[in-house]
Amino acid sequence: MKLYELLVFDWDGTLADSHRQIIDCMQATAKALEAGPPSDEATQGVIGLSLERAVRALYPRQSDAFVRRFAQVYREHYLAEEIVPLFKGVPSLLEEFEKQGYLLAIATGKGRAGLDQALSKTGLLGCFHFTRCADESFSKPHPAMLEELMEMSGVTPSRTLMIGDAGFDLEMAHNAGVDAVGVAQGGHKPTILNRWNPKTVLEKITDLPEWLDNIRAGEST
Repeated sequence: MKLYELLVFDWDGTLADSHRQIIDCMQATAKALEAGPPSDEATQGVIGLSLERAVRALYPRQSDAFVRRFAQVYREHYLAEEIVPLFKGVPSLLEEFEKQGYLLAIATGKGRAGLDQALSKTGLLGCFHFTRCADESFSKPHPAMLEELMEMSGVTPSRTLMIGDAGFDLEMAHNAGVDAVGVAQGGHKPTILNRWNPKTVLEKITDLPEWLDNIRAGEST
C-alpha cells in the first residue's frame, strides 16, 4: 500500500531547471527599470515566493508602485522565453507516478499565466490533476496552497507529500501538517532544507521513486 496518495511538487528548481532563467529575467527587468540589478545569490534566495513578495524582498525600500511595475515587466520578459528547461527524467518520472495511481499536483510561486505557459511548452499540461499558483492563493510559506490542493483532491494531510527545493516549500508543508521531501538540485542547500525536518533530502528529483518504494516496503531512509 502506498503511504501517500497526493504528491505535490514545486515547479521552479524542482521539476524545471529554471533558476538561471529566472535570475536573468530579474536582472533584465531591473536594467529596463534602471534599478540596481539583484545579485545571483539574492535572487536565488527568493525563488519560490510569489513574484510581488520576491520583488519586495529584493527592493525593500521601493514603493508599492515600483513593485507592481517590476512584476509587470518581469512577467513580460518571462513569458517571452521560448524554452522552459526541465530536469532530466522529469516527464518519464511523472508518467510512472500516474501509472502507479498517485494524484499529482503543483504548488508554485509562479502566477497562473506563467505556469500554464510552462506546462504547455514542456508538454506537461495534462500530467497534473490539480495546480495552485501564488496569484490564486497566499504565497509560500503560508499553508493555503497545500490546504486548497488537499480540499480539491479530497486527500488528508497524512496522505499528502510535498516535494520542493526551497525552504519555503518545506516550511509551507510544516505549516500545513504535511510530510515533505527536499530536493538539493535547486535553490537551497541541504542545511537550509533540513531546518524544516523533511522526511529526507534527495540529491535529485529522479531519486524520489526509489525513496517512495523503500518506505512502501517499510524501509526508512
